[in-house]
Amino acid sequence: MTHEEHHAAKTLGIGKAIAVLTSGGDAQGMNAAVRAVVRVGIFTGARVFFVHEGGTVIGSARCKDFREREGRLRAAYNLVKRGITNLCVIGGDGSLTGADTFRSEWSDLLSDLQKAGKITAEEATKSSYLNIVGLVGSIDNDFCGTDMTIGTDSALHRIIEIVDAITTTAQSHQRTFVLEVMGRHCGYLALVTSLSCGADWVFIPECPPDDDWEEHLCRRLSETRTRGSRLNIIIVAEGAIDKNGKPITSEDIKNLVVKRLGYDTRVTVLGHVQRGGTPSAFDRILGSRMGVEAVMALLEGTPDTPACVVSLSGNQAVRLPLMECVQVTKDVTKAMNDRKFDEAMKLRGRSFMNNWEVYKLLAHVRPPVTKAPGSTHTVAVMNVGAPAAGMNAAVRSTVRIGLIQGNRVLVVHDGFEGLAKGQIEEAGWSYVGGWTGQGGSKLGTKRTLPKKSFEQISANITKFNIQGLVIIGGFEAYTGGLELMEGRKQFDELCIPFVVIPATVSNNVPGSDFSVGADTALNTICTTCDRIKQSAAGTKRRVFIIETMGGYCGYLATMAGLAAGADAAYIFEEPFTIRDLQANVEHLVQKMKTTVKRGLVLRNEKCNENYTTDFIFNLYSEEGKGIFDSRKNVLGHMQQGGSPTPFDRNFATKMGAKAMNWMSGKIKESYRNGRIFANTPDSGCVLGMRKRALVFQPVTELKDQTDFEHRIPKEQWWLKLRPILKILAKYEIDLDTSEHAHLEHISRKRSGETSI
Repeated sequence: MTHEEHHAAKTLGIGKAIAVLTSGGDAQGMNAAVRAVVRVGIFTGARVFFVHEGGTVIGSARCKDFREREGRLRAAYNLVKRGITNLCVIGGDGSLTGADTFRSEWSDLLSDLQKAGKITAEEATKSSYLNIVGLVGSIDNDFCGTDMTIGTDSALHRIIEIVDAITTTAQSHQRTFVLEVMGRHCGYLALVTSLSCGADWVFIPECPPDDDWEEHLCRRLSETRTRGSRLNIIIVAEGAIDKNGKPITSEDIKNLVVKRLGYDTRVTVLGHVQRGGTPSAFDRILGSRMGVEAVMALLEGTPDTPACVVSLSGNQAVRLPLMECVQVTKDVTKAMNDRKFDEAMKLRGRSFMNNWEVYKLLAHVRPPVTKAPGSTHTVAVMNVGAPAAGMNAAVRSTVRIGLIQGNRVLVVHDGFEGLAKGQIEEAGWSYVGGWTGQGGSKLGTKRTLPKKSFEQISANITKFNIQGLVIIGGFEAYTGGLELMEGRKQFDELCIPFVVIPATVSNNVPGSDFSVGADTALNTICTTCDRIKQSAAGTKRRVFIIETMGGYCGYLATMAGLAAGADAAYIFEEPFTIRDLQANVEHLVQKMKTTVKRGLVLRNEKCNENYTTDFIFNLYSEEGKGIFDSRKNVLGHMQQGGSPTPFDRNFATKMGAKAMNWMSGKIKESYRNGRIFANTPDSGCVLGMRKRALVFQPVTELKDQTDFEHRIPKEQWWLKLRPILKILAKYEIDLDTSEHAHLEHISRKRSGETSI
């Protein structure tokens, strides 16, 4: 970009005014969106106003006055008098529908105000059109057109915290727990919760159970107990209904289980606890990204630009026509009211349907008792590299989907080393019971690569008749896959299909924008940063330097910096000098003169071999003398521990299911002359999320995209978010506006590939 184009971003908002309001039910992450709108708006030179409607920092409420024309007339008057022609509305479908109605009436409202003498002709001319951009804030994730609404991930965090706590007491007393979660018209929270905790059953409004569901449910619970489980978990969306539209309540389910099975059964209704608490890292980043995109959409708007909503597709910010999204959302409700449940499921989108299909497989389908001759294949699953939260969920999903398909599934302990030593055993259905919510690696994992042990590995592949390999791990899993491809030239036994599921806190596996485990590590860092900042609230004038993991990959430092509101984040991918360090110190000196007398600086562990954490700490301590104190904290291996977040559980579960489906097809495709022989490039792949889709990419094709010396991909999508971190920290920087979301249409988006 030219300097002029960069400079244009700073002047884009000059002479313009933006108002931001939060409306409807509150949702965690709204504050992050408000903060982004305000700071980016000011950065562009625009004036920014809060519209107080009624938890968020600027208040949130369901406004009855706005539903009447008289109320909208007053709102128009208030905007015109302040010269506001750009409105950012953060709320649910009701709020966004009201906003679009407001915009469609804008000309008539101005005309009425002018006739009444409340505004002048000049004021009416200056405010001749109103730009509106919506951000969807709703914990229910009930708005069509976006994969995730602001607040949904945080609500899932609250739910899973409670489910995990209840699971321990349920096991102690052999109880059945019925948990009711929010979702009057949308079952997303209930559905993802069921996937994230391995629930026995879920009731959602979009897909009522069959007429004989009572028999089916009791049989399912009884089978689970017979296999040795000490608990049953049933998840109910508050809007659950049967096929006739009759509500299915948590009390109804409890009474059924007690009456027919005699199980000790308890009900827990989670209620408004799902709206509370601090937002997750995902919601903070989502709110910030959406807020930035909203400002750009407003300032680039023209009288002909339709009102749009900024939404998330995969990991991409997209702009969609507001009323298209509102109409599809209404169509879902109408389809459910008309008992057209299949249509309602399709309208929810591909991501929702994929969640439902995986749930049905894992919760309702059982492995075949008898298997047709020749239909059974043997697939081995293993963990490679450092442990990452979510690995166990991926193993569980892989094993159970494999068994459902009629395959024999083996588990390998201690990675490639265990494969070479024959540390292999067969896994049944109950082997992986309860693994979804457990952190670390139950199979054991090591960084050892396979090349030095090809002979032993080949011998064990033959001995155990392994016909396919699912490798769950980080950069070592990827490089191990490359070595297996190379080894095929020498050992025919290695000519079996394999797939790598990226699982590492570093998020550095080529071929995937996200890795299993990175979200959990990110939340661990954010929680720690929150507590550290809280400690500084009392002492004042204190700067914390925090070292994060990631090797040479700066993903954790950058995203945690964005989520935690850091003043700087030092990473390897963006080289820095002593002058940059000095500029950051000066920035903090100025910050200490404001009301926020604390600083937060993140440093990736391998960002610079000379500017170490100790060096930066000493520099800040020396330069900040008399102005602020400095403290340092190396987070270390706590970033690899803990229970996986809902995102990592769900992501790992779906990745495992998709990998095993691919594997079964690839084994059949590779069957020749009575044996498996796979030697094509596409028989050894990385399963990764790329922008909006889950795709299989041959490991050999990813070599050119890899910086092997530093163990990172050559191109990383999240680097484009770095300027947002700096703008939100109030730095004067050049902002590249050449790449931003373009207006799309919901029908086109919905026909795309699978998204998460």
